[in-house]
Amino acid sequence: MRQITFNEAADDAAIADWLETELRSALRANAGRVAIAVPGGSTPFPIFEVLVGRELDFARIDVWPGDDRVVPEDHAASNTGKIRALFERVGARVIALEPDAAPPRFALVWLGMGADGHIASLFPNTDPQPDDPQAVRRLTPDPLPPEAPFDRITLTMPALLDCERMIFVIRGKDKRAVFEAAVADQHDLPIARLLRAAENRAGLAITCFT
Repeated sequence: MRQITFNEAADDAAIADWLETELRSALRANAGRVAIAVPGGSTPFPIFEVLVGRELDFARIDVWPGDDRVVPEDHAASNTGKIRALFERVGARVIALEPDAAPPRFALVWLGMGADGHIASLFPNTDPQPDDPQAVRRLTPDPLPPEAPFDRITLTMPALLDCERMIFVIRGKDKRAVFEAAVADQHDLPIARLLRAAENRAGLAITCFT
């Protein structure tokens, strides 16, 4: 399995520092716009709050949600609405996922992971494949998470893997065990499929914060 850099016991500020450094490097390396994909959920938003306070050229950054619940943006369950409220106030452009969207090559993809090994909204029941011909799919998790019982729209594995840097923030012993088993190729959950497919992506660097 590809070498993954682990950063242990990283707090929100340390993760924001890392993101700032990566984004600054990507902005220097590209004269045009820089695209990133980010997760929803409870973990990222305190980190986003720190990040948007940093001195970056946010006007050149496109922020894509890696996935979202199929709800209006003003719904409490909308990732896009929350991401837009944070990043547009500092000048970034937020791109809502649409079924026919054509995602760019991302400078950075940040993924969370559920205890069931799902990434973005690629749940085990959706049988995600690294050669999916579509970049974006509408899917129905089964079972539906009780805290968010909605259909999902998500970037697929090929779209997520089309990046220069990938970051995970894995907190909690149970999730860490699932992630480490995926790194060791000990199961076939979506996270393991993604990491196996990453082996074939030259130059893709993966960092995991715990």
